[in-house]
Amino acid sequence: MSLMERMGISFTVTTELGPVKGALFQDSLNKAKEYLPLDGINIHDCPMGNLRINSISMGSIIQREIHVDAIPHLTCRDRSLLGTQADLLGAHALGIRYVLVTTGDPPKHGPYPSKPVYDYNTHELVKLIKKMNVGLDFNDKEFGGSTDFTVACTAMPTARDLVRELERMEKKINAGADFFQTQVVYDVEKAVSFAQKAKPLGKPILMGIMPLKSVKMAKYMKEHVEGIDVPEDVIFRMENGTSGIEIACGIVREIHRHVDGIHIMALGDVKGTNQIIEYVKTLTNGS
Repeated sequence: MSLMERMGISFTVTTELGPVKGALFQDSLNKAKEYLPLDGINIHDCPMGNLRINSISMGSIIQREIHVDAIPHLTCRDRSLLGTQADLLGAHALGIRYVLVTTGDPPKHGPYPSKPVYDYNTHELVKLIKKMNVGLDFNDKEFGGSTDFTVACTAMPTARDLVRELERMEKKINAGADFFQTQVVYDVEKAVSFAQKAKPLGKPILMGIMPLKSVKMAKYMKEHVEGIDVPEDVIFRMENGTSGIEIACGIVREIHRHVDGIHIMALGDVKGTNQIIEYVKTLTNGS
């Protein structure tokens, strides 16, 4: 059963592959093999402009070695229109069936004098992928055969302007988005409100969960990361000994009946991810 099929039947759990150091992909692959059973693994596309292994290639390795659906990220930042279409054909040939479309962090954040490409935006990229699914290239010309991609897009549950965020989601759906993996949430009330308002859009939503590693991390994210709202109550609880994993599990408990699944972003922490996966089992087995 495919990832998309499972989303309509059971509570879905995806996570992310931690950073792969240079060519040492086997180290990351060995860690990924330690995950408890889950439904999908995302692979970043050179986040923050840093050098990482090609997400499509790594996704193919994951599927071959771990037999879990890979969701490589595909940014608008680095590829020309021609290069993107070639990469998508290659991804399809390698058995990749899911991609997450994103703008991509500007190269200025990274260590190289790279220039951004941005031949298209996220909506245009989603449309292009859907055209290739029916055998047409950007120019509506048949290229021979067709691809078969399911497209994930991002959403921000704690956006300052929720109406505008929902409009953005609807625009992505109109372009062809099949499901959403959201930014991380710590404010349960806002997360549930978002889920209820987004439900009429009719697409599966996997809510982002990131266990906080320290009080310092919680305060930093609250003060410096756009779109992430860490309530004072969460910080207070961590200051008084509650772990980030406990808080994450509490969030899952409160939101799991309102969403189709969760997307765990634990920064490569396999043990912490597995604790959350185990907790999800206790919730869903009793529902």
